[in-house]
Amino acid sequence: MKNFDVILVGAGIVGLATAYNLIKEKPGIRLCIIEKEDIIAKHQTGNNSGVIHSGIYYKPGSLKALNCRRGYKMMLEFCDQNGIEYEICGKLIAALNDREVKRLDELKIRGEENGLTDLKILSKEEAKESEPYLECIKALFVPQTGIVDYKQVSKKMLEYIWSNGAELKLNEKLIELTENEKTVTVTTNKEDYEASVFVSCAGLHSDRIVKMQKIKQDVRIIPFRGEYFLLKEEKKYLVKNLIYPVPDPQFPFLGVHFTRMITGEVEAGPNAVLALKREGYNKSDFNFRDMKDTLTWKGFYNIVWKYWQTGIYEFYRSIMKYEFVNSLQRLIPEISSKDLEPGGSGVRAQACDRNGNLIDDFLFSESKRIVNVLNAPSPAATSSLSIGLTITEKIKQRLN
Repeated sequence: MKNFDVILVGAGIVGLATAYNLIKEKPGIRLCIIEKEDIIAKHQTGNNSGVIHSGIYYKPGSLKALNCRRGYKMMLEFCDQNGIEYEICGKLIAALNDREVKRLDELKIRGEENGLTDLKILSKEEAKESEPYLECIKALFVPQTGIVDYKQVSKKMLEYIWSNGAELKLNEKLIELTENEKTVTVTTNKEDYEASVFVSCAGLHSDRIVKMQKIKQDVRIIPFRGEYFLLKEEKKYLVKNLIYPVPDPQFPFLGVHFTRMITGEVEAGPNAVLALKREGYNKSDFNFRDMKDTLTWKGFYNIVWKYWQTGIYEFYRSIMKYEFVNSLQRLIPEISSKDLEPGGSGVRAQACDRNGNLIDDFLFSESKRIVNVLNAPSPAATSSLSIGLTITEKIKQRLN
């Protein structure tokens, strides 16, 4: 049986950022990262738009707000130190009616409470100076928003982790987990390990890791697929930077939007449709165990009751391209179906409690020897280095 100080499951950006911070804080630590896939950053990290979020949306004092603001600064420093291309291009949040204008004012106040500066409400004419094809009555300019490739960030983190002696075990799936008084015993499909501390950054499977610990489960992961289109080359001129709608405050998704990516591509999306498989990137993907876990969770039916109209609409928009296009035309009327080509998709790990509440903040669970990241949706990539530093402090307390 191999022995380590820390075993960490999950080589997405949150897991890698945790390992990066841990090695910086405790040089020489014996660290092992276990990843069930054959590459790092395969799921949520590798299938997002690469936005560096400002922190404007999040409730002041929440873990999302605090970690996004600190993580934003840490991410830019990391990119500068490692020669990773990024751009702070800003974004517009566009209001299409008077109700949304009121929400813009509230967002501006919230952003300022979270430490953002130079936020500005723009008139229709001022907004068109930045985005000539955008139709709105007002827009909020958020200068701090940027773009980056988080897969490149993850690779640089891994280079540092490897160069400092940590081990990465790919194609290893966690089978069993036992917490003892002084150690945690870990069994994978290949080997047995023992460590003083165990950390789970398992994303779409985070609740299942908690279940292995034989403690009461208060949340379950409900997977939502987000589907994208790409603007064709000859239509990229329609979008200069990032254009977002005013989000629905009752729903933890930001709505269909436009993102100019660091590669130069322009993404349109995503929607948010229930996925029938936790790693189901195609509409036809189905997994019996995943659906059983969704359908046997009491909270799921409360979600259905609360959001059935939204759920039906998202399903309809997923299968009917013209309805997806209609959503985009609310922001840029000149967009047409022929301007779009299929893009990728991602699956968001959304934690849901027993009452059907979609958890709208980062969530951790802890025991004497274990730290679990239970809910880390957007802006987790932006916040990853800050989350990793938080987890590192928890690990150090346990090692000491």
